[in-house]
Amino acid sequence: MAQRTLFLLPGDGIGPETMGEVRKIIDYMNAEQDAGFVTDEGLVGGSAYDAHGASISDADMAKATDADAVLFGAVGGPQWDAVPYDVRPEAGLLRLRKDLELFANLRPAICYPALAQASSLKPELVEGLDILIVRELTGGVYFGEPKTITDLGNGQKRAIDTQVYDTYEIERIAAVAFELARTRGNTVCSMEKRNVMKSGVLWNQVVTETHKAQYSDVKLEHMLADAGGMQLVRAPKQFDVIVTDNLFGDMLSDVAAMLTGSLGMLPSASLGAPDPKTGKRKAMYEPVHGSAPDIAGKGIANPIAMIASFAMCLRYSFNMIEEANNLEKAIANVLDKGIRTADIMADGATRVGTTQMGDAILAEFSALSA
Repeated sequence: MAQRTLFLLPGDGIGPETMGEVRKIIDYMNAEQDAGFVTDEGLVGGSAYDAHGASISDADMAKATDADAVLFGAVGGPQWDAVPYDVRPEAGLLRLRKDLELFANLRPAICYPALAQASSLKPELVEGLDILIVRELTGGVYFGEPKTITDLGNGQKRAIDTQVYDTYEIERIAAVAFELARTRGNTVCSMEKRNVMKSGVLWNQVVTETHKAQYSDVKLEHMLADAGGMQLVRAPKQFDVIVTDNLFGDMLSDVAAMLTGSLGMLPSASLGAPDPKTGKRKAMYEPVHGSAPDIAGKGIANPIAMIASFAMCLRYSFNMIEEANNLEKAIANVLDKGIRTADIMADGATRVGTTQMGDAILAEFSALSA
């Protein structure tokens, strides 16, 4: 039995609640499928700040580095609004992405047929939706220097954030998008703001050159990011794979999430480059929904995005394709039965809490795995 190491970082807010539902699936797979998962758990975000005065400790960072994959819950909450900027809860997430060199963020936006009515758009616009947003994750304005706030006197201040991209950063994220497109609809739409941003000009040039040199079999389109946001809510099914930078990817993926009915439905994977010797990638998997402090501790959070993130982990880190397919199918089957958490509730459906939704998905997964 192969040993597969997972480092769990539940974090803050609803993170521990949704992570608990993934733990049940891991325990089932170890007991019934000899999956060989070995888990350890650490602190990140506000919980880490309370314990260590840092958003993630060096010891937990080392464990994340050594693990085959990291499962991440959520960070943040109003009780940490006043902590110093460099140790704010979100800094732990940024450190994980940067130190693990997780440059490629994959955010699928899939509208399950049973949830077409839950979208804010007309059902016919989103039913069957299957978009993959590939977001560059370790460059751009979130990490560029200088990043300062300067006191100019007379009550005036100046804030500076710097958008920086080098050619290699754009080449490697474009390559990920093209390679993934080959396994899907074979179409990539690259989004930037070349009309007003020099980084957008370079982005457009490098993506075009990468396409011409290595991926001419894939259809490539270009779109300004603001127009892309408009098209996502006008006719989202025109897209297959979208590749974009860190800032625009953050915003556009949240727009895409709402097309699916709820932020509670959207998983993500953050991947590094393959190791030259082993071929393995550093990887972290997390739901997009955030810590949702307003509902934390109430047992009503939707665990589907966290469970779907684990399905992505099975697929991309462990090549457990059948198990990943079964887990994703289990989610669809539960939704088809009309089982809903509050965020995706519909007339005639059965409302359940976090634990009940997790139990229902595990039962379906068990049946499909038999």
